[in-house]
Amino acid sequence: MVNTGSKTQSCNRKINLIMKDTLLDIISAIVDNPKVVEIKEEEQEGVTNFVVTVAKEDMGKIIGKNGKVIRAIRTVMKIPAIKAGKRIFISLSEIPQE
Repeated sequence: MVNTGSKTQSCNRKINLIMKDTLLDIISAIVDNPKVVEIKEEEQEGVTNFVVTVAKEDMGKIIGKNGKVIRAIRTVMKIPAIKAGKRIFISLSEIPQE
């Protein structure tokens, strides 16, 4: 018998990495401080949660007026997730000002 579990897991990691890099490119293009952007990936019950951390002064740019920018980012990021049969969630976090 061939163990396909490791192949599936490897494929999932590859897809997650591509989505994480794409999300990083999108966020970095919007903010004023792209060097402080961090994206953490958490897998829980079949859902991948990307926690995006940006500088406090960039949070408004990511959220946008009435949440339009973050909603658009989430919509764009769902496309590769749906194609891969995955569920994703994107949450925001800010770096506190010192």
